[in-house]
Amino acid sequence: MSLDLDILTVRIPPQDNPECEFFWQSGADGKLRFKCCQDCGYFSHPPTPRCPKCLSAKMEPTAVSGKGTVLSFTVNVQQWVPGQAPYMIALVTIDEQPDLRLTALLVGVDLDSAPGDVIGSRVETRFLARDGIYYPTFVPEGSPA
Repeated sequence: MSLDLDILTVRIPPQDNPECEFFWQSGADGKLRFKCCQDCGYFSHPPTPRCPKCLSAKMEPTAVSGKGTVLSFTVNVQQWVPGQAPYMIALVTIDEQPDLRLTALLVGVDLDSAPGDVIGSRVETRFLARDGIYYPTFVPEGSPA
């Protein structure tokens, strides 16, 4: 499921890196994926060629639920590009593993929200598609598609 926000019109695309390509293409089918060790089940992000836990080289892109909890956030009000609207970025702990975290846009939340209303809130992944790249973002859990 994809969203379309103006913020991505000014976003610099990720560097071409075969190790990360799966991550930026995951949204094509609406699934968030991370590298997961096929020996011990440990997820790694950013992607690594070896498992940081058991050192196995059997790391494969694996879909996760895409649900998590906001650990921290910031509102960027600095206009790095003229006319760019303020936006929220959140650090989210992914449900499948307590130390699996992703920093991404958080949309559908009032930018003036009190920290206590955002930190600890439940979120789920949506994707912003631009030029064949699927940027994972988060929305409050249960938000309409």
